[in-house]
Parts: sequence; structure tokens; C-alpha cells
Amino acid sequence: MASAGRDERDPRIGTAAAHWSHRMVTNGVPLADFEDVTGSISRWDEWCPAWVARGNVHDDLAATAEAEGRLRSAGEHYATAAICYHFGKFLFVHDPDQMRDAHDLAIAAHGRALPYMDPPGERVAIPYDDTRLAGVLRKPRGVEGPAVVVMCMGLDSTKEEMRTNEAVFLDRGMATLAFDGPGQGEAEYGLPIRPDYEAPVASVIDWLEERGDVDTGRVGLWGVSLGGYYAPRAAAFERRVRACISLTGPFDFSEAFRHAPDLTRAAFVARSHSPDEHAAAGVARRMNLAEVAHRIECPTYIVGGALDRVIPPEHARRLANAVSGPAELNMVEDGTHVVNNRPYRYRPASADWMARQLHV
Repeated sequence: MASAGRDERDPRIGTAAAHWSHRMVTNGVPLADFEDVTGSISRWDEWCPAWVARGNVHDDLAATAEAEGRLRSAGEHYATAAICYHFGKFLFVHDPDQMRDAHDLAIAAHGRALPYMDPPGERVAIPYDDTRLAGVLRKPRGVEGPAVVVMCMGLDSTKEEMRTNEAVFLDRGMATLAFDGPGQGEAEYGLPIRPDYEAPVASVIDWLEERGDVDTGRVGLWGVSLGGYYAPRAAAFERRVRACISLTGPFDFSEAFRHAPDLTRAAFVARSHSPDEHAAAGVARRMNLAEVAHRIECPTYIVGGALDRVIPPEHARRLANAVSGPAELNMVEDGTHVVNNRPYRYRPASADWMARQLHV
């Protein structure tokens, strides 16, 4: 009977576990929680509720710690709750109501964690067109006017997932600003994916200039997965960007889209606000760096995973060969998508590289 149950298991659960297990654990999901949740469900419809239930465990621990005045622990528990809620919603686009409910829980838990983080985070609202983009700004302790790394999310990542990615920059004296752009996180419901991502990045840097508490003469861009397209795309047009990191981003997303996992294609259809996959493929064709990469003059650090099954590693090589400015390619031979299975092979080195480029 047990074998039959495994055979009947929804293949989407196996796909999610195979493609994103390392990402989830590296970015803050406790390994035992990942094993418990993915091992306890057999239908994709159970994915989001199971992760919400696990997030509630950590949210309860946070509330208890907060009531007892153990604020550092409260922040850690709230952040873990947020990441569980986030991964419940990240690809659950077939049920928008459940997805949004889980997303709201992630936003709320992460917001409660921010003042207890070290260094603390500030929730910010960035003017963009006729609306505002939500972001989180964190500044290193003891540094006046720090350089700042603007962090571009991917197709299914959001600012609530960035805590472990932020840490390597903050530890080296740089501020971080993770924001939800068009088609991402809090903006995904009202704004579709935007291939010309230099527009939101320009709005972000304009807003940073108005604040005056970070050094906008030392702005770096960082992008993960599809954000690894957005960041170099923006760097090709936005001259205020001094350095750019692209983590396993697509050079031509239409090529990757055709072979992407079903869950990824469904997420792109939803977040591009496309009526169907054919229309979404048209949006994907506009996400191509071939005609603009030569405009990238700032130094660029490019990470590729030779075992990447989502974005072929050749895309990283194409970007490295196409830019006009200095390029450093870190091709991790045993790395999967975003090299989340070997984060130690690029995270410290890329943060060191960014610190050098921004004169930290």
C-alpha cells in the first residue's frame, strides 16, 4: 500500500522538492520542516496549507518569545514563519485566494521580524508610476552613508526571502534594499512583469537619492534567477549603477521558458498577467539581453551553475561574453539553479567582489 501511495503522489510535489529543496533550506526553511512538510502531502492542493500550518508553528513561538521580552528570538521565529508562508505561496498560482492569504501572512510575519533583526530592517514604499513598490531597507551598524546593494527579485522570489542573501553584504558594511518590482511579491497583483526593468530600478535609485542616508554614488545591483536578467537589463540603461551581480539569470528567457518546469511556466503566465501560455511566451521573447548587453559598461559578476536545469549554464557564458565592461564568470561545476546547493561557492566571493567595486 505504501508503494502505491507514493506512485499516486502528485508529480508537482516531486518537481518542487527536486528543483527548490536547496533553495528553501539555504534561504531559511529548517531542513526537518522541509522533510516533514514535503513528506506528509500527496496532492499539490495540500502544498500551501501545509506550509501555512508549519509557518503558524514558528509564528506562535515568535509571539511567545515577544511576550516574554526575548526579542532577538522573536525576530528569528517571525522570519522563519515568513519564509514558510512565502514558500507556501511562491508557486501556488492556480489558487489565487489561498496564495494571497499565505502571502499576506508572510508579509505580516516578516514585518514583525524587521525591528528585531540585526541590523534591523525598515519597510519602505517607493513611488513608481501611479503606485508604490514595497521594499525592505537594511543598513549596516556603525556605517554612515553606506554603499547600497539594490536586490532584484526573480519570478517567484520576494523580499521576504532575502534575509540570508542580505547578510553577506551587510556583514561587509553595505546596505541592502530588497524590493518587489512589477510582477513580483506585493506588486504582482496590480502590475505585470515588465521586461524593461530599468524603469523600476530608476525609480528605486531616484527614491534613494531623495532619502540621503545611503551613498547613491555607490549603488550596486544584484539579481537572482529571473532577477539575473532584470539586473543586467537595468545596468545596460541606468548609469548610476556601479556594479552588477547576476545569479544564474537567463540571457534569452524565451529559450528557458520553453523548457521550464510546468509550475514555473504557470507562475510566469500568472505574473505576466497573460491570458494563456502562448501570450506569456510573447512576453518572454521580449526578455532577451542580446540587443542590450553591449551597453553594460559597469563591472559585472556572473554566476552560473553547470548542473542548472532551469536556466542552462550557457546563458551565463553568453552574458559574460556580451558585456562591454569587465566581467567575472563564476561557473560552479556542481552547482544547480542559483547554486543554492553550494552557496558557499559564490555568496562570500560575490559579496567581496561587490565591496571592492563599491569601494567599501
